[in-house]
Amino acid sequence: MDLFDLTSSQVDSLSRDLPVVLPVAAIEQHASHLPLATDSILLNEVVQRSKRSCSEHALFLPLMWLGNSHHHLDFCGTLSAPPRVWMDLLSGLIDNMLHHGFNRLLVINGHGGNCVPISQVLFEQRQKNRDREELMLLSATYWTLGDLPCNNNDPSDHNEWVQHEMGHACEWETSMMLAISTNKVGDYLDLPDVPMKPSYERAERAWVTQDRSENGYIGSPRHATEAKGEVLLDTFSNGLAELIIQISEREMTTW
Repeated sequence: MDLFDLTSSQVDSLSRDLPVVLPVAAIEQHASHLPLATDSILLNEVVQRSKRSCSEHALFLPLMWLGNSHHHLDFCGTLSAPPRVWMDLLSGLIDNMLHHGFNRLLVINGHGGNCVPISQVLFEQRQKNRDREELMLLSATYWTLGDLPCNNNDPSDHNEWVQHEMGHACEWETSMMLAISTNKVGDYLDLPDVPMKPSYERAERAWVTQDRSENGYIGSPRHATEAKGEVLLDTFSNGLAELIIQISEREMTTW
């Protein structure tokens, strides 16, 4: 059920063990062939599809479109909140739902730059609310959910997929946008591949997007297809639905 559609008294009548799902994404550059709202469009599609099987198992909050995207600010149109400001905003929304008495909260993420801030926010929230033994604070990034064909042992499937992980404005994101609306996708078939892995694989190197890609994408968008996009969207939405149901059914006495 959607918070947007409910009255205050209807929300108050809900079980406080009902999971609260907070989607967070971004508005940022996605190269020359995808719109700035790509992350928000894709996450919203995953969430909407997941509701087909779990709409009564959770309370869905509106999607938070502002993300932590400072590493994309060299590209015009990117909107971003400074990391600490963004963390305080997310923490404040969580405070609201905890104040209303809800015990299970899932932040579902649609942008790579949000991963570290989300983890820090939830870590801080758990310390602040350490006496609430019933509290379950979780986060997941949607493209880590589900078993993708590109990750199994079938050689025929492996040959279909160039990427085996998410990039940026890449084979995966471009495919999903094609599945949603071909009108939202510009020229991508002639774009050369940009390597997924940085050169310092044994260390974490701080970077901005232009350090890795002058054109704003990372991966292999030219290999995108609408069919791949449908596979990805169904996989991720089914994975999200399964996670939500698992959260709703889990006994709080177990870790």
